[in-house]
Amino acid sequence: MITKPKGTYDILPDESRSWAKLEDTIRKICKLYNYKEIRTPIFESFDVFHRDQNDTSDMVTKETYDFKDRSDRQITLRPEGTAGVARAFVENKLYVDNPVSKLFYMGPMFRYERPQKGRNRQFNQFGVEALGSDSPLIDAEVISLGASLIRALGLKDIKVKINSLGDEESRNSYRDVLVKHFSSHVDDLCEDCKVRLEKNPLRILDCKVDRDKDFFKTAPKINDYLNKESKERFDAVLEALDGMDLQYEVDYNLVRGLDYYCHTVFELEANIPEFGAGNVLGAGGRYDKLISDLGGPKTPSVGMAFGLERLLLANSLSGKKLVNEDTIHAYFIALGEKAAKETTKIMNVCRIGGLSCDMDYLSGSLKSQFKKADKNNAMFTLILGDNELEEFKINIKDNRTDEQETISLYDVYPYIVNKLNKAALGACAGCDKKEK
Repeated sequence: MITKPKGTYDILPDESRSWAKLEDTIRKICKLYNYKEIRTPIFESFDVFHRDQNDTSDMVTKETYDFKDRSDRQITLRPEGTAGVARAFVENKLYVDNPVSKLFYMGPMFRYERPQKGRNRQFNQFGVEALGSDSPLIDAEVISLGASLIRALGLKDIKVKINSLGDEESRNSYRDVLVKHFSSHVDDLCEDCKVRLEKNPLRILDCKVDRDKDFFKTAPKINDYLNKESKERFDAVLEALDGMDLQYEVDYNLVRGLDYYCHTVFELEANIPEFGAGNVLGAGGRYDKLISDLGGPKTPSVGMAFGLERLLLANSLSGKKLVNEDTIHAYFIALGEKAAKETTKIMNVCRIGGLSCDMDYLSGSLKSQFKKADKNNAMFTLILGDNELEEFKINIKDNRTDEQETISLYDVYPYIVNKLNKAALGACAGCDKKEK
């Protein structure tokens, strides 16, 4: 038996409805904030993700799937969405007609990392990118969009962890004191952090290995080295979040995992005890040099990404349901070959009219077909046998009320639609009484 590769998974029919509902919710939230969808290739040129020799992030140095195609071109399966969107923004000159482009994407990403709960080698990511504005307000808008999505899924107690990495001047000042601090403890650093000390010392703050060591806890904080402009900008972001009543916690050790970030960086969490320590649902930050690094004009930008698997896991652990139990409008039980042929005609009429329906194509017993109707949670079960066919009639049962009737084959579609409309009107009337 051939099995799926390690770190991948199948989304089966019982699960795919939750995926579709999540994707639909994402699109609705993005519509509220006027973000437009962009779709980029699953694989890109190697240089899109491996631009900087000093990039020490695990994603770039350890986790990308890199290969050569048959024309000896170096290709990388996308490990994240931002760089591909930035490449498309530059290549298609989206900045010409839109001074500010507000974009979102969804799709599979690939990272060679150890598979664990909520993390796979092929995973799906949703992200937004706002390209072209340096305003602190758009940083807050992106964070607000992420919080709105978490709320729309029914998750509560949303918390934002936020920090500022400052501008280039601030980071250079901070870099010097970090190097001085960690150099005196170089023998105690993990192997990765020894490399980071030379190339990008800020990334040491994101280390999961050394973070509990005493010298790590006494490291200088970046807020002490932000220049006036960077401090004022960060204060403006926090003020905007205050105006939105979004709870946040300033975390001066937060640097995020990618090296192109500047100024605002953030993570979004929801209070889900079962999630454990790794309860971050989404994260992002500002990146003002990425577009120019890819050959475009200077374009200040900010973005955010969520793992769809983690959102679904969080939803499940919190006891929330994205979708109700699956149902179909009608299940047809055909007794005999002639009845089966006539049933396919009736189902075609119903489907064209917008009703979901099905029948048994294995010619099973009457008992087994009733079981299949129950398994499909059919609102109506219809039985057509030779006697009914001769009279051009069909037996129909409303499974919600147990009411049974015999009707003309011509009336199947209008009968079901009429019943559904009456039920909908009754539900509306019930709502009106409750409101009164």
